[in-house]
Amino acid sequence: MSTLEAALRGGAVVILLFRVAMAARDARRNPISRYVVLLNLSIAAYIVDSAPGFDTLALPLRMPVHLVSVVMPAAFWMVVSAIFVDEFRLRWYHWVGGLALMGFALVDMFRHPMSVDVARTCLSVSLLLLGIWHVLSGRATDLVEKRRRLRVWYAMVTALYALFIIGSDWLWPGGLSAASLSLANAAGLTALIFLFAVLGTQASAETSLIPAPALARTLTSTLESQPATIPRNPPSAVLATEPDAAELAALRGLLDHDKVFREPDLSIATLSQKLDIPEYRLRHLINHQLGHRNFSAFVNGYRLAEAEAALGDPAQAEVPILTIALDAGFGSIGPFNRAFKAQTGLTPSEYRRARADGVAET
Repeated sequence: MSTLEAALRGGAVVILLFRVAMAARDARRNPISRYVVLLNLSIAAYIVDSAPGFDTLALPLRMPVHLVSVVMPAAFWMVVSAIFVDEFRLRWYHWVGGLALMGFALVDMFRHPMSVDVARTCLSVSLLLLGIWHVLSGRATDLVEKRRRLRVWYAMVTALYALFIIGSDWLWPGGLSAASLSLANAAGLTALIFLFAVLGTQASAETSLIPAPALARTLTSTLESQPATIPRNPPSAVLATEPDAAELAALRGLLDHDKVFREPDLSIATLSQKLDIPEYRLRHLINHQLGHRNFSAFVNGYRLAEAEAALGDPAQAEVPILTIALDAGFGSIGPFNRAFKAQTGLTPSEYRRARADGVAET
C-alpha cells in the first residue's frame, strides 16, 4: 500500500469514526443517529476491508469487518430516507436488504459462485438507486432551501463513489493495476473526506450531511403538530417583515378564500405565479413564517381539512368519497386514502360512519 493511499485510508477512517461517536451520543433519542452510525461504520469497514493485504488475515478476523462493510448500500438508503423524507418510518423491508447482502457475503466467503456476485451487485446498486431517488424526488416540494441544495451534493458524491467501489470488481474482474487502484482510492477517499468533513462543517445548524444530534432533531421534525390551516400566530421565532406580512396575507387569501388548493396540479411554481413572487420567496414564506417543511404536506393539510368537513356533513352523506377527494384537490383516491388515514387514524369510510354515529347519539 502506498504512503498516500495509507494516509487517505487512515484519515477517512478517523473522520468516519469521529462521526460515529458524534451520532452515538444521541442514538437513544434520535433514530437518524442510529442509521448514521451504521452508515459510517459500514464505510469505515469497507475502507479497511478493501485495503491491500487485508484478505491475507485469518477468516475470523476478516469476517466481522467484511459483513459490516457489505451493508453500506442498505445503510445509505436508510440514512438518506430518514434525512430527506420528513414522514420516514423504518420498515421491515429496510432491514431485509442489509440482511440479504450479508447472506450473499457469507456465501461468497466460503464459495465463489458467479450467481452470488451478480445477485449482490444488483441488490447493492438497486438500494443505492433507491436512496438517490429518495434524495432527488423530494427536491421539488422541499421548502428548506439549504436542504434542497444539499440534496444534489449528498446524492451525487456519496452514491457515485459507492457505485464505483461496488462496481470496480465487477467491471474489472482481473483487478486494476496497482498504480490505477492507488489513484482511484486516493480520489475516492479524498471525496469522502471532503463529503464528511468540509461540507459537514460548512453546513448550517439547520441542515447537515450527516447530522450531529442537535441537527438530527431538526431534520426529523414533522408536520404532525401543525394545524391543517395557516396558523394565525406562526410558531416560528422569525418575526414577519412588512413584505412577508403582505405576502402572507395574499397567500391566506388564495388558500382560505379562493381555495386554490383544490387544483390537483397545484405546485410551488403555479402558486408563486399567482402571488407574483419568486419561488424561493414562497418557499421562505411557508418554511420560515409558517413552520412547514414540505409543500405537498402543506397543501394537503388544507385538502384534508376540507375533506374531513365534507365527510362529517350530514348533508353530504350520499356524496361518494371519490367525489369528495377530487373536489378537495386530490388527483386520485389512493393518495387521498393514505393521507387521510395517516392524519386521522381512520379510513374515510370509517371516519364518515364515526361522525354519523356521533351525530345520531346526540
